[in-house]
Amino acid sequence: MVSRIEQRCIDKSMKMTDQRRVIARVLSDSADHPDVEEVYRRATMIDPHISIATVYRTVRLFEEASILERHDFGDGRARYEEAAGDHHDHLIDMNSGKVIEFTSTEIEALQREIAKRYGYRLVGHRLELYGVPLAAGEEPGKE
Repeated sequence: MVSRIEQRCIDKSMKMTDQRRVIARVLSDSADHPDVEEVYRRATMIDPHISIATVYRTVRLFEEASILERHDFGDGRARYEEAAGDHHDHLIDMNSGKVIEFTSTEIEALQREIAKRYGYRLVGHRLELYGVPLAAGEEPGKE
């Protein structure tokens, strides 16, 4: 079975080696936003002959082809996710590093309104919110 990312590579006429297929499958199956070291760890569980250099090159190739998106969530590691047609934003738990994907029609409308107010038409954006879980009894919205 061909993974989503592998199919996107095929659609872009990219050469697909066996190791690239494994890396594409690992990334397609990721429910999180792994860094290169985590992709390497997962890939070597499937094919122990994959090198970290191969993973770095492949991830960079997929990023340059707009198949992957690179994120920096403030932890010093570049993390990746499949470039998707459906837009979403991220909420990052500063304690655990967990990344929550969300969409908000209110935020989208507000961003368009802000751009319009300054004489711009919004063509894209990236929103990352950083937070910590509320303490017991703490009220939301209190900073």
